[in-house]
Amino acid sequence: MAARATFIFYALFLTSIQLLLTHHVSSAARGLWKYMVPNVGISAMHMQLLHNDRVVMYDRTNFGPSNISLPNGNCRHNPNDIVSKLDCTAHSIEYDVAMNTVRPLTVQSNTWCSSGSVRPDGVLVQTGGDRDGQRKARTFSPCDNNQCDWVEIDNGLTNRRWYASNHILPDGKQIVVGGQAQFNYEFFPKTTNPNVVALPFLTETHDQGQENNLYPFVFMNTDGNLFIFCNNRAILLDYVKNTVVKTFPAIPGGDPRNYPSTGSAVLLPLKNLEADQIETEVLVCGGAPKGSYNLAFRKKTFVKALDTCARIKINDAKPQWTVENMPHARVMGDMILLPNGDVLIINGGSFGTAAWELGREPVLAPDLYHPENPVNARFETLRPTTIPRMYHSAAILLRDGRVLVGGSNPHAFYNFTGVLFPTELSLEAFSPVYLQRDCCLRSPEKLRLR
Repeated sequence: MAARATFIFYALFLTSIQLLLTHHVSSAARGLWKYMVPNVGISAMHMQLLHNDRVVMYDRTNFGPSNISLPNGNCRHNPNDIVSKLDCTAHSIEYDVAMNTVRPLTVQSNTWCSSGSVRPDGVLVQTGGDRDGQRKARTFSPCDNNQCDWVEIDNGLTNRRWYASNHILPDGKQIVVGGQAQFNYEFFPKTTNPNVVALPFLTETHDQGQENNLYPFVFMNTDGNLFIFCNNRAILLDYVKNTVVKTFPAIPGGDPRNYPSTGSAVLLPLKNLEADQIETEVLVCGGAPKGSYNLAFRKKTFVKALDTCARIKINDAKPQWTVENMPHARVMGDMILLPNGDVLIINGGSFGTAAWELGREPVLAPDLYHPENPVNARFETLRPTTIPRMYHSAAILLRDGRVLVGGSNPHAFYNFTGVLFPTELSLEAFSPVYLQRDCCLRSPEKLRLR
């Protein structure tokens, strides 16, 4: 295992050095794209990096066969599946970053728009989904011998969860917040009864016929309470006492930022760590104007997405949002906090909303947000990709500093021809400017390993 870890370290190190030494790009084309794998077999709806530099990816299970077979003639038997009662293809894979290889995994229940987070011991806990997956919990324990696979827990959840959000808690448990028609939260593993706790805030932020409060943005504050953002506003929740300890104002304009008007959010790097009050800021970007989902779904009228970001210091006595304009309007974007404290905003479209066939005009160029710059001088646009990443796409930060990008399937089934945005099975890696040689003026001309 130690030898494997050493090999991984050097492989990742050499990859980074190769990027530094072989790609000299002018500052006008900041960032580099590399096509990693043309076909991983599934469309990566969800991705999670694990501590052994493997990335677990998973998609839906109820659309028919994927493009990668299960090993050893294994098949998934599910008499309740509406499409494939016998399915010998994989709907989850493990991607080895160092080797750039893929291994099929077996997931039995439907992980469509599920949620999860990683335990302190490195085990991925994944919960909910659609139909037979709604009350499931699943665990994946990383391994280096290619023998690990998903373990499923029947009735792991008390309530059905679809489009919920998970957050790890200090005691190692997970809180699972919201989901379609679930105006409450619960814990995994289950606590003593009652395990489900009502959260009226989720009802208050629910737009009838559109929702706009699914996949809440959830962050642990420095005081141990949870910052929960839904639709256009947020609360600070004491989840132990089920008490709202602070209510934040709505973002100016009042437009929604959560599914299906999908924006994204990050917790910025903490400041003043030695002070009595640590400076804690949340950044929310993108989304769609009020009514966009109904216009797209019912009339096929695709409204321009939001081009604003809003930032708030949640520990201030009277916190207020600061709103800035992004270079691109963006819905279904992903926000990645980079190692240098900058924020990468990537993927998505500039018109419409999330959900099948409802997004238009892909945003191919990432935007970079510099949180330490003055207001209105924080954004720059980076080198674009050539591959649209629309509904059901994902992006994650790798340990070597690159950003892995995959997925995109705005269709009910895998559809590769005759559609506006074909199902995408490829993986790309984006290297931010800090991996380019011209960003590091004092870097040596030559590097070698001893």
